[in-house]
Amino acid sequence: MIREYRTIQEISGPLMVVKNVEGVTYDELAEIELPDGSTRRCKVLEVNGDSAVVQLFESSTGINLAQSKVRFLGHPLELGVSGDMLGRVFNGMGVPIDGGPEILPEAMKDINGLAMNPAARDYPNEFIQTGISTIDGLNTLVRGQKLPIFSGSGLPHANLAAQIARQAKVLDNATNFAVVFAAIGITFEESEFFVQEFRRTGAIDRTVLFTNLANDPAVERIATPRMALTAAEYLAFEKDMHVLVILTDITNYAEALREVSAAKKEVPGRRGYPGYLYTDLATMYERAGRRLGHPGSITMIPILTMPEDDKTHPIPDLTGYITEGQIILSRELYRRGINPPVDVLPSLSRLKDKGIGAGKTREDHAGTMNQLFAAYATGKEAKELMSILGEAALSPTDLLYAKFAEEFEKRYVNQGYDENRSIEETLSIGWDLLSILPKSELKRIKEELVEKYYPKKD
Repeated sequence: MIREYRTIQEISGPLMVVKNVEGVTYDELAEIELPDGSTRRCKVLEVNGDSAVVQLFESSTGINLAQSKVRFLGHPLELGVSGDMLGRVFNGMGVPIDGGPEILPEAMKDINGLAMNPAARDYPNEFIQTGISTIDGLNTLVRGQKLPIFSGSGLPHANLAAQIARQAKVLDNATNFAVVFAAIGITFEESEFFVQEFRRTGAIDRTVLFTNLANDPAVERIATPRMALTAAEYLAFEKDMHVLVILTDITNYAEALREVSAAKKEVPGRRGYPGYLYTDLATMYERAGRRLGHPGSITMIPILTMPEDDKTHPIPDLTGYITEGQIILSRELYRRGINPPVDVLPSLSRLKDKGIGAGKTREDHAGTMNQLFAAYATGKEAKELMSILGEAALSPTDLLYAKFAEEFEKRYVNQGYDENRSIEETLSIGWDLLSILPKSELKRIKEELVEKYYPKKD
């Protein structure tokens, strides 16, 4: 039932207080009709007795308190979903902006959705190939996983996000695979980069793209990732597709949440973010996964820029608690021209063991992964010693490890943004690098696998 009021009491920035309301609920959508007949949308942020605090999606300029009407629409913000969304570009409110026709929705879905019931979850255990060695070989992405990328200001996370969206696939070719990409609070140039990149490579055909620009209202920024997840849930659990959701940049989302919280005069938590930041992020992240009885799934890669490259900042800190690992980008590798600059040692995929091995990737994957990690860590230590004590202080084996670390960064980590490596190629490069070391050093791989895969020297 639509209820209409002329009882706007005050306007403060994007917030507006409406008095003497009845039956209004949290998150309900509303419209303000101005004296000239134009309308602006808003949503309910808070209900206290017979007063409702609403937040405008647009500017509050020109609203006349006495003559404007507020209509409460009786439902929260919704997205019209359809299989025709694939290949289309939408703004942060789900309106097509690519010049194509309006979407004819098969259903209207509440964008707030629900976190998946733990009892209804199926365990993630299928390998997703991204074509990027540092992810596929060492921090494997598994279908249904939430694996964030922790970046820093100025690092090329946009290129990496576009590369993953373009290259990601499930190795079972019979599977329907789609990408839902949400760009949150980005500049117009970045938005154009993503749209043009997907069109150039043809990836747009299997992608649903939502773009929210930096100059759009904060409340729209909060809605954008939920729009994307609603589209993903529809494709995954009603169209039986495997959906990869990429959200960039979660930091912009959290900043918008802080802005709205400050406008509501809530008591701030750590660094001014609201105390419910953890809960709010969890309501988004926990919508990813696999459901029992459904062939489809949602795999999520949230991307966030760490303010001042600080891993202990509330946004990466809380994200790390909710998700299953993290891929960390390194400023030092980026300065040295290594792309994508993935910092292998502090990166982690907690589900990698579930998606690798015979029948999924290859029998030698687990052993080579552990050996590469160990050898790279040892090689970096050897390089540090060399820089302090000089090359003469290192044993012949230490020198080999130092050489391994150098080659590992050059050939394994550094692959650029256009090279799409199969898992077999990634494993072969790994074995080539391990052949720098004598067989006696490969203590983390079973002997029969060393005999089978260790490159034969001429």
